Amino acid sequence: MAVGADRIDNQVDDQNDRRAELAERLAAVRARIAAACVAAGRSPDEVALLAVTKTVPAADVALLLDLGVTALGENRVQEAAAKVREVARLRPDAAPRWHVVGGLQRNKAREVVRWADRVESVDSERLADALDRAVRREQETGRRAGPLPVLVQFSVDGDPERGGVPRSGLLQLAEHVATCAGLQLDGLMAVAPLGADPDAAFAEVESAADLLRSEFPQARTLSAGMSGDLEAAVRHGSVVVRVGTALVGERPITSR
Repeated sequence: MAVGADRIDNQVDDQNDRRAELAERLAAVRARIAAACVAAGRSPDEVALLAVTKTVPAADVALLLDLGVTALGENRVQEAAAKVREVARLRPDAAPRWHVVGGLQRNKAREVVRWADRVESVDSERLADALDRAVRREQETGRRAGPLPVLVQFSVDGDPERGGVPRSGLLQLAEHVATCAGLQLDGLMAVAPLGADPDAAFAEVESAADLLRSEFPQARTLSAGMSGDLEAAVRHGSVVVRVGTALVGERPITSR
């Protein structure tokens, strides 16, 4: 019994230590966002934090919810689906909002729409169609009430390996999404290319977001900026920053 009690005590201590670490990291990230907003002449209330929790265990996600984080980003469908269920078990009274933030295969659409509150990586008409069909199926069965909010993923450099649609195809894709009854066009998401100057990259992103809003005024969300470049993204109008490493620490690199 003593050994079992010691094990439980150690687990509690570990959890308390992790909570303290996450609280410290969260405070630092929020301070960075606030400082970036002030430097850009914006209100800190204008920029939301999306915690990227891919490869992060459900226990950590539960602690983040306890600390007031409610928007969570995932990009591996199988891992995310299991995590959504486990987090619901650990924190049944919480109301997390789950976002898909990475490349999404069309054959995963049906599973994703069962738990996702927003998909931020729509970069083709075929993916939009797959999500639209999946949403409408869920609506027909009563498992989903409204449309699925989505962001169009913009490619700064046109690299197909990184996902996203180039500027030349942005409005055509947005127009297609807007015709999908199961989808709601909320705005644009982008990732700065590796090695690129963040300000130059996010200036391109800001311009693309302006172009999108000129044709679709409802598409006001700009999700841009991560742990290493959120300040530049805030300078260029981002209203959502997707932070993983700075918030939860280094994570193992795994395949999808």
